[in-house]
Amino acid sequence: MIRVLIVDDDALVRAGLTMMLDGAGGIAVVGEAGDGDAALTAANAHAPEVVLMDIRMPKVGGIAATRMLRERRDPPEVIVLTTFDTDENIVHALRAGAAGFLLKDTPPPEIVDAIRKVAEGHPILSPRITRKLMDKVTTDSDRCERARARLTKLSDREYEVALAIARGSTNAEIAAALYMSVATVKAHVSHVLTKLDLGNRTQIALLAHDADLA
Repeated sequence: MIRVLIVDDDALVRAGLTMMLDGAGGIAVVGEAGDGDAALTAANAHAPEVVLMDIRMPKVGGIAATRMLRERRDPPEVIVLTTFDTDENIVHALRAGAAGFLLKDTPPPEIVDAIRKVAEGHPILSPRITRKLMDKVTTDSDRCERARARLTKLSDREYEVALAIARGSTNAEIAAALYMSVATVKAHVSHVLTKLDLGNRTQIALLAHDADLA
């Protein structure tokens, strides 16, 4: 059972999501919160595995709340909810550690599928919208140089794995392309996250983009 926390300042949105998710097999809504501050309290009380997080909320917004949740010892995965696919705040949310995002008009089956995938460790990023968001990030020479300098911390194999992640490859696809086992790929991914001090695969992809490598 995947434990889900819903964070949105619109009570109707929370109620609709709760009703929809309660009817999905293997998912349980364990709590709701109306702002980022309440989300932190709810996370302490209910230990969710996945948080559906609105961005624009009173008090503590979704980006700040995402960052604080992801900095915890055993953090939940965060899917950011937004109304507009051009919202630059989404990029900041991904940098804060969100595993991806959904538009609020996403069909219910896709929301359920996204929650399940994120709970398994797979980021949810639509290629079309990801491209739009990536294009909004200013990749000046300083940013590029800093990103490339960070990537030099990796071994050759770890570097290859990082680039494959940036291209959107799954662990199984990476294993087949690089002639290694899935278990070995997982170990490399763990090493990449540790060496680069990153929280998830999405941040690896963003760093590769900053380095102008993806």
